[in-house]
This record gives sequence, structure tokens and C-alpha cells, in this order.
Amino acid sequence: MKVENAVLPAPAQMMDFFGAPEDGPFIMVNLLKFNDRAEYEDGSDAHLTGAEAYARYGEAVRQLVEGLGGKIRYAGRVTGLLLGEVEELWDAVALAEYPSLAAFRDMALSPQMQAIEHHRKAGLAGQLNIRTKPNDSF
Repeated sequence: MKVENAVLPAPAQMMDFFGAPEDGPFIMVNLLKFNDRAEYEDGSDAHLTGAEAYARYGEAVRQLVEGLGGKIRYAGRVTGLLLGEVEELWDAVALAEYPSLAAFRDMALSPQMQAIEHHRKAGLAGQLNIRTKPNDSF
């Protein structure tokens, strides 16, 4: 299995994701890898860690998620790996519940999201976003 962190999706990947059929609420699993230091394009706040810059984004995005009827279900630091092997662990995991794909798309493309996106970019070295649906059996 190839794993590749990214900060922004490729256009084709974004089109595929948002072109999926609407099927109601889902949980987005966010695996986050932070920069050691914040990397703002204008060079500001270089004293912050990547995690601190991302925390600015996290609080603002929580408000956006809740405003559309979603909820941040969990956020925490990665502290170890029991099973499997990866070259480098992620720093944190966050689970966000969204009411629909359309609501998530509207949030992702909103002016409010554009206004906070620079904190996410400054804080992240990369991430994986995995859309999940509850399943009674595998």
C-alpha cells in the first residue's frame, strides 16, 4: 500500500470526490502531519509550531462544521502504533461528522474557509482525508 500525504488535493481527485453520489451523513477521518515550524507564505508567526498554526484553523473550522449541522467527533495526538508499519507516524487524528457531501463541499468552497485556509497550509506538512460511512458488517 502506497501512502502519500498531501496538503491540497489534485484537481482530478477533488472532482472524483465531490462527484460521488450523495448518500447522507459521513465521518471524515483526518490523519495530520504537522510542520515543525509554521510556514506562513508571508513569513509571519514563524515562532509558532505547525501544530499551533493548525490549531488556529481547527478552532475556526470547528465553528464552520457545527454551523452546517456537523460535529467534530474526536481530535487527539498520535502516541503510538500497535500493528503494522509506516515510515513515519501522523501527529494527530481528527474525526469530523458532516451531514452530507453537499454540505462539506459548500463549506470547503466557502469564503469563510478561504479566510482560514492559510493557517491549515502553514501548519501542515501533509494529511490524509478519508471519507467513511457506518457499516453494520464488513
